[in-house]
Amino acid sequence: MLKINYNPDVLSCLANLSNDEVFTPPIIVNQMLDLLPAELWSDKNATFLDPMCKSGVFLREIAKRLIKGLERELPDLQSRINHIFTKQLYGVAITELTSHLSRRSVYCSKAANSEYAVAGGFTDANGNIRFEHTKHNWKNGKCAFCNASQEAYDRADELETHAYQFIHTDNPERIFNMRFDVIVGNPPYQMGSDGGTRDIPVYNKFVEQAKKLQPRYLTMIIPSRWMATGLGLSEFRRSMLEDRHVRKLVDYERMDAVFPGVDFEGGVCYFLWDRDNEGLCEVITANGQELGEPVERDLNEYDIFVRDSRALKILKKVRKVDESSITSILSADKEFGWTSNFDGFHAKKKPDDIALHYSRGGKRLIGGIARKDVTKSPHLIDKWKVMISSAYGERGARPAMVLGSSFITEPPSVCTQTYLFFYVESKKSAESLQSYLNTRFFRFLVSLRKITQHASPATYTWVPQQSWDRTWKDEELYAKYGLSKEDIAFIEASIRPKDE
Repeated sequence: MLKINYNPDVLSCLANLSNDEVFTPPIIVNQMLDLLPAELWSDKNATFLDPMCKSGVFLREIAKRLIKGLERELPDLQSRINHIFTKQLYGVAITELTSHLSRRSVYCSKAANSEYAVAGGFTDANGNIRFEHTKHNWKNGKCAFCNASQEAYDRADELETHAYQFIHTDNPERIFNMRFDVIVGNPPYQMGSDGGTRDIPVYNKFVEQAKKLQPRYLTMIIPSRWMATGLGLSEFRRSMLEDRHVRKLVDYERMDAVFPGVDFEGGVCYFLWDRDNEGLCEVITANGQELGEPVERDLNEYDIFVRDSRALKILKKVRKVDESSITSILSADKEFGWTSNFDGFHAKKKPDDIALHYSRGGKRLIGGIARKDVTKSPHLIDKWKVMISSAYGERGARPAMVLGSSFITEPPSVCTQTYLFFYVESKKSAESLQSYLNTRFFRFLVSLRKITQHASPATYTWVPQQSWDRTWKDEELYAKYGLSKEDIAFIEASIRPKDE
């Protein structure tokens, strides 16, 4: 029997580990590098920067391409390697540990100037992969650069503070005092903003900082949630959608299709930003690991990005009817002023109390509160309501349920932030409204704006109002909006029936 020796790529193994730092698999790195013009790999003057080195995989894979591409111009292998590593490849590590890991994988030695290093010509151990201990700039309990919490990250000098060098400066060009043709990488995604109980994104800071350096090309892999949601991402989302230099976008609906074992809802994407060219963006949507066909899109059609072009076609048919949004009868977040952990009520409803709907440990519960204690939105107390949880997660399941189960509450009633609710004047209207919520059509339109488990009121923006005088069925809605057989098949492949 033939025995086959298999030597796995250590960086592929690292990418499959569960860790605080998400290492990029080499196969994805090469897919990203394939977005770049092929002539770069035979240009001995082209310079490359990874400003968030973790494993060094981006620089390593770029080196492989340059070693092959410059073979004619620099025929001597060692001279070619020396030139590539000392004149073309640069990195900024995110921690001291990843700086050592990156040098080891790129230079094949912990020290760049070691006799064991693959390249000669470096005069110090760091080579072109830098790491400097950087401090946060605290102002009013937050870092002025990354918004990290001082309570969580103001640590002793010998501890890692995650004050990433590349984004903790107003002058990133001074790190190497040079310009770069290409900036690539996989930035850190988030940090705790208030003692670690809530995470804020930081990947947007790396993208914005890289753009300041005005490279010819920029490609990064980042979470896809910026397309529709994300704490503090409104400006970043608008700038990305308006930026016609974003020429290619590859969007994975599930993050674990790229990073095995990583549980991060909303998917992940990588893009190509081209400084010297602008126009429509070539979008590829991946369902699982299977890449779809490229479609030219205007990223700036709406306030958020509709991820699938087939869904976009359906949305346009619905919006063409020009009906008012169902958000006109939808509550605001914390409509009555109470967060989900509010406890200023009676666990057991008293005779004169109004019903207060809340949740504990994943269970729907009903307590009571005096009417006089409802000081915000008292005009909604006596409405019939269809309540639905503001959070429901499926981790990228296809077909999806999108929303949890709704329930009708008779007046008088109120609720905590756990729930959003639609309000009408009668039980019959509430039952009609609930039948609409249960349709695939309704949940499909919600899914276009719901990229994570949380559904804010804005998530329902594209759902049109109906008349609340009947039991709504999908077939009636499909016909009303002129959906084709292909449209219906796409919706039903995307959304599970409610009775499941």
